[in-house]
Amino acid sequence: MTATLTWRALGRATLARQHLLERAPLGVAEAVEHLVGMQGQAPHAPYLGLWSRLSTFDPEELSGLLRDRQVVRIALMRGTVHLVTARDARGLRPLTQPIYDRDLRTNTMHAAPLAGLDLAALAAAGRELLSQPRSGTELGALLRERWPEREAASLAYGVRGLLPLVQVPPRGLWGRSGQPVLTTLEAWTGEPMSAMDPAALVTRYLGAFGPATVQDVQTWSGLTGLREVVHGLPLARFRDEAGRDVFDLPDAPRPDPDTPAPVRLLADFDNVLFSHADRTRVIADAHREHMIRHRLVRAVLVDGVVAGTWTIAKRRLTVQPFGRVTKRDRSAIEKEGARLLALVAPGADPSDVAVGSAA
Repeated sequence: MTATLTWRALGRATLARQHLLERAPLGVAEAVEHLVGMQGQAPHAPYLGLWSRLSTFDPEELSGLLRDRQVVRIALMRGTVHLVTARDARGLRPLTQPIYDRDLRTNTMHAAPLAGLDLAALAAAGRELLSQPRSGTELGALLRERWPEREAASLAYGVRGLLPLVQVPPRGLWGRSGQPVLTTLEAWTGEPMSAMDPAALVTRYLGAFGPATVQDVQTWSGLTGLREVVHGLPLARFRDEAGRDVFDLPDAPRPDPDTPAPVRLLADFDNVLFSHADRTRVIADAHREHMIRHRLVRAVLVDGVVAGTWTIAKRRLTVQPFGRVTKRDRSAIEKEGARLLALVAPGADPSDVAVGSAA
């Protein structure tokens, strides 16, 4: 008989693999590879994501890896910007190309302006122009010199979908800012692309986010047609409380559902909140809808599930809980908030953490 994993058991297993049950003594590059990248729409988010997961974390170590081209910022899974090791970028970007091909066919803003264009010629022109880093605006203007009847923004958008483009520093450096400046992954790293095997993608995903359904894997990756890949692997099989087939690596950690889960303040758009079709293992549907409706992107975990959101302004960190907060949880939130303030606002008063009343 196939064993059933409760929502809480699924949540504890995922949190363990995400290093959110216990901070891990890993180096930055090792952690980034284990997590199959960090969500990176917000340039500082990977720093906060690693801070919440590692026992020791120096933001300058990650900045150094970016400067040294050992990690890169590149659009990958789900068509969103991730920070990944250069090695993973070379393997993941070709595998995720169908996401970008589909987008170029269906994007409501750019598909029509690109209709009928020789995309191979556009890719070749983009590759030539981006042998040196350029902004999207500069790229579009140069492309329009070759296709004056086309819109510059759409031409640049097309190149972004056709080629593996990285955002180069200072974008993404700790304490620095800058608009995205782009070049090709091959030009930046000096190494050719080498597509990851889909089976390796599934295995890596389960190691960081499992146990999971086939639909979970596809939601995280943005790819379709992975059912055959999943079923072809030597995986352990369970069911969730909805009766769905759940797959996992046989020897992966699946902690007792009653394992304590500490308070964690997650980064903007943290991957743990976006990597399953059914996300109730870490966030209730009502709370997820509330965050979407109010454009809230930073979550607070209490007892392993999202229990509120946090913001920071003028060196003051404010937590807005979704429900009643016990005295013990409030103390844990304030302690974790003080640690985060020390990272993002050195010298700030560690007591300047406010926990509001229920939303």
